[in-house]
Amino acid sequence: MKKTPFKFKENTIRQQCNTDTPVYRSGDTFQVDGGRRTAARHFISFFLAFSVLFMVAAINCSAQQGSTSLRDGQHDFDFNIGVWKTHIRRLLHPLTGSDEWVEMNGTVRVRKVWNGRAQLEEIEADGTGGHFEGLTLFLYNPQAHQWAQYFASGEEGVVNKPQIGEFKNGRGELYDQESFNGRTIFVRFVWSDITADSHHIEQSFSDDGGKTWQPNFVATLTRDRDTSASGGIPLPIASNTPDGAHDFDFHFGTWKTHIHRLQKPLTGSSSWTDYDGTSVVSKVWGGRASLLELEASGPAGHIEGVGLRLFNPQSHQWSLNWTNSTDPVMTTPMVGKFANGQGQFYDQEEFEGRIIMSRNGFSAIRPNSSRFEQAFSDDAGKTWETNWIMTFNR
Repeated sequence: MKKTPFKFKENTIRQQCNTDTPVYRSGDTFQVDGGRRTAARHFISFFLAFSVLFMVAAINCSAQQGSTSLRDGQHDFDFNIGVWKTHIRRLLHPLTGSDEWVEMNGTVRVRKVWNGRAQLEEIEADGTGGHFEGLTLFLYNPQAHQWAQYFASGEEGVVNKPQIGEFKNGRGELYDQESFNGRTIFVRFVWSDITADSHHIEQSFSDDGGKTWQPNFVATLTRDRDTSASGGIPLPIASNTPDGAHDFDFHFGTWKTHIHRLQKPLTGSSSWTDYDGTSVVSKVWGGRASLLELEASGPAGHIEGVGLRLFNPQSHQWSLNWTNSTDPVMTTPMVGKFANGQGQFYDQEEFEGRIIMSRNGFSAIRPNSSRFEQAFSDDAGKTWETNWIMTFNR
């Protein structure tokens, strides 16, 4: 039986999709059985084949257009930069039926870090709920076009699970799922009523899958023009200084940084590469936390990263949190402390599909220099392979 081929021109589909990317291979052939058929049947076969082709083209066009429709939201939080007076209302016992609120007044200081791809917010307030200190690190993910906000309170010095989301029509909504009083709930954080000199934030919980939301933290912020006009953002003074709270004071300042990096850890490789750059370490919470901003370049490329160090006054330990420009998500925190002039910090994490142990160490600490070393172990800490060495010189 004779086959009748039908070829459709590639540029026809390109015009429909308004793109230079073809949606099928050039020269694709669609065949319809010939033989003893009426002209109507011949036309119907042609029409069905042509319709299927354009349905595929439409789906392809939609996917292509969708992939480019995400807006760049890197500057969505720019309104938040500066110094703010804040009034806070806080529900003491969320999701219990209680309506007992406390009120506080304080100051919020927000500054850009990481060349504008992140922000650090410091909060200090007092009122009927006592003294409150917190910080939030905002990280923008350019691949996902979303923001993540990581919060830590001064009482615990531990970074919470981030809320993640984006801004639409001048309103920001960020979400996460977490455990609260032994139950799994949704958390929503909303930024709204944004003007040049004020904005509103509200945190809510939901224990019914997002059907209903109960606000439990509400804050109104108004710009503190007196402080902003002074040209500086004063740092809060630590309310207490337990042992170990200032172990990282040696690292404040600007440092020339040399990095020696093992390219393929835990493979038996001995191929290293080097980078040179600058590290800037700034004081947070009067010294009970600090922020490191690293930028370096070498034969293997460019490195940018941010490290947030937080002191936990309950355990008297530090947690080291890290993120880099290629994957702007906070890693598992390294936890440890200083003893005899050296700091040792550990965690368990996934590396190349395997669970390993990781160790960070600070040593050779002098007024104008120090050394950092990272090592991995894939045998539960029996042996360690160093894979990252940084030397700091003021």
